[in-house]
Amino acid sequence: MTFRMHSLWLAVTIVVPGLVPLPVMPSEDDQPEILYWVAPMDPNYRRDGPGKSPMGMDLVPVYADEAGGSADVVSIDPAVVQNLGVRTAPVERATLWRRIETVGYVAFDERKLSHVHLRTEGWIESLNVKSDGEQVKKGDVLFELYSRELVNAQEEYIQALDASNDYLKRASRERLDALGMSENQIREVARTRHAAQRVRVLANQDGIVHALKAREGMFVKPEMEVMTLADLSTIWLLVDVFERHADWVAEGQPAEVRMSYLPGKVWEGKVEFVYPTVDPKTRTLRARLLFDNADAALKPDMYADVRVFAGPEHDVLSVPREALIRTGESERVIIALGDGKFSAREVVAGIESGDWVEIISGIKEGDNVVTSGQFLIDSEASLKASFNRMGSDDIQGESDTTQTPFTGTGTVNEIFPDARKLNLSHKPIEALGWPAMTMDFRLTDNAMLEGVEAGAVIHFTLLKDDTGSFRVDSIQVQE
Repeated sequence: MTFRMHSLWLAVTIVVPGLVPLPVMPSEDDQPEILYWVAPMDPNYRRDGPGKSPMGMDLVPVYADEAGGSADVVSIDPAVVQNLGVRTAPVERATLWRRIETVGYVAFDERKLSHVHLRTEGWIESLNVKSDGEQVKKGDVLFELYSRELVNAQEEYIQALDASNDYLKRASRERLDALGMSENQIREVARTRHAAQRVRVLANQDGIVHALKAREGMFVKPEMEVMTLADLSTIWLLVDVFERHADWVAEGQPAEVRMSYLPGKVWEGKVEFVYPTVDPKTRTLRARLLFDNADAALKPDMYADVRVFAGPEHDVLSVPREALIRTGESERVIIALGDGKFSAREVVAGIESGDWVEIISGIKEGDNVVTSGQFLIDSEASLKASFNRMGSDDIQGESDTTQTPFTGTGTVNEIFPDARKLNLSHKPIEALGWPAMTMDFRLTDNAMLEGVEAGAVIHFTLLKDDTGSFRVDSIQVQE
């Protein structure tokens, strides 16, 4: 046993020096040529060798085969792609609904409104409805009226009944009808031969009392509107449609309504009427939607989120809406080419439907578009294309800060969309020598606020404008 172990030890000591496999080192011809090293968050920060960026990140190499590609193709280290949370989605053919999303407000169905006016002057002796909102049924007594003219007309009718003159009977009866007495009330006067001192005013429909303007004991005249009765079994919803969608909306189209106070509940109705004129101030077209409202859940003057389904578009190329980068002059998407390579493509966008956008030209089915992190990649691609156009491949070290983007990370404190401004608490930006601080930044036309809200942690790039102030040029929400 001892001999065998000793022999094995001898064998090992003899074999190990000669049999340990050495790693096969690639020849210099197999290694891609490194042109320079670049900061992953600042593509303009270049060095001849490896090191750290001003933000403390490891520099990444740029190889000859990458730099020699198309001007709008950029390569990003896979680790950086993962850190940025880059996501992609395929370009697909689908059916998109021309869906109009807007807001509207609930209004009375004006065909079910009635105004209560008197046909003679008098005093309200007994008012049975005391406030707005009270429910009434057709035939209910709203109030009792004393009118000297009505009393005299009743007495004349009684006298005509006792006479044998049919003309006087008919004329006096018609006068009572013209003064507002109902058929039942006139027959009661004829039966009792007694003039009522108080004449009952009845509701002519079911509904609620609205705009009650009279009180008990008040003297009223025919020109005064005593109250309005409104039937809420159906309601109108008035919406404003942008002028660019004016040819989409038409009568009979289905519509949905959602109210913030009843989350999850959806009312279904239809477009009943499209008004023939455009508002000259808002440049919007008004449409009227009709909805059943048997439970009176939709109340006048409420605001609502409205969707009008204006018809489908079949077999169209579509991408997620978040993949589309809109600037003042163009629309772009970022195509993922694989192996960490990306390309910016100009496209022509069509209709929007919910979370999807039609793409008329610029990409093809099966392409993969970037849906998260695309703004930073687009900034890199734009910068690279600019350098190529300028013939600046030999740029080393620092360049003019008026054309150099600086990157940072911070938390959004407040958004001022009208002023195109953000208040940020950012971490130190070493490239500028800035410590961590809170300050306001104005936005360039390229910066998009979609999906950005107070409290969000963002990656951003800064550019110096003509006045020497730094502006936020791109924003990427950190996942």
